[in-house]
Amino acid sequence: MSSITLRFLAEPHTVNFGGKVHGGTVMKWIDEAGYACATRWAKRYCVTVSVGSIRFHRPIMIGDLVEVQARLAYTGRTSMNITVEVRSGDLKTGQMETITECLVVFVALDTDGQPLAVPAWQPETPGDFALAQRVKAHLDAARAAPLGA
Repeated sequence: MSSITLRFLAEPHTVNFGGKVHGGTVMKWIDEAGYACATRWAKRYCVTVSVGSIRFHRPIMIGDLVEVQARLAYTGRTSMNITVEVRSGDLKTGQMETITECLVVFVALDTDGQPLAVPAWQPETPGDFALAQRVKAHLDAARAAPLGA
């Protein structure tokens, strides 16, 4: 399976002094969903290599329903590029809004902690193809950029 969605309620212990869910907590949820997606795909222990820029569009409130969807977007030889979208909303209205989205890269490891080849992912739908092309273009641009740029 190439995607996973975690759903849960934002609880009081996750809030900051402003009464909203900590950004760090949201980043933890992103990592957990990405890990679940990567590990399920690779069928091996995986580690986070990088997380693309995260920009919060709005806060998550206590009691909001939270959905964290991780979706495989592109595979390299040992890496898995996973898009993660976080949405939240009021249970009573059912309306969900995007909180943030980002690209997370995971690598599968063998028992000695060395990178391990992962199964290749092949896009199947037009949406999958478009997503894979965007991620590949992003990777190519990042590789072409001089260090420190």
